Amino acid sequence: MIDFTPLLEFSRQHCLTICAGLVPLNLLATLLTMILAALSYPHHRLWQSAGVAWVFAIALVLHVWSWFIIGVVAIPTFVLMALGITCISINAWLVWQPEKMVELISWVRQSWHDYRKLDLE
Repeated sequence: MIDFTPLLEFSRQHCLTICAGLVPLNLLATLLTMILAALSYPHHRLWQSAGVAWVFAIALVLHVWSWFIIGVVAIPTFVLMALGITCISINAWLVWQPEKMVELISWVRQSWHDYRKLDLE
């Protein structure tokens, strides 16, 4: 049987460093996938970008899970878990329905234009 104890201990001992790296990587990789979807890049590019983002997000979820295993239940663990799950979900949505991102951006653009038009009147 595989013993994950040393890996879990490493994860907990270097928590600050791991989180300081994974949080911005998650945000940037997910943002890149969103930009690629908005610009209608080819599907294989979305898969590549989302794949990288999924690796970072899954690493963050597993890191937080190492804290849940020993019973640490605190606000940062829930926030980081929510961030990881949100990044996974957004990237999955962008891979399977990239046209929805284009629709969302055009809706936001139109709403902003309508708002500005009302503001100027």
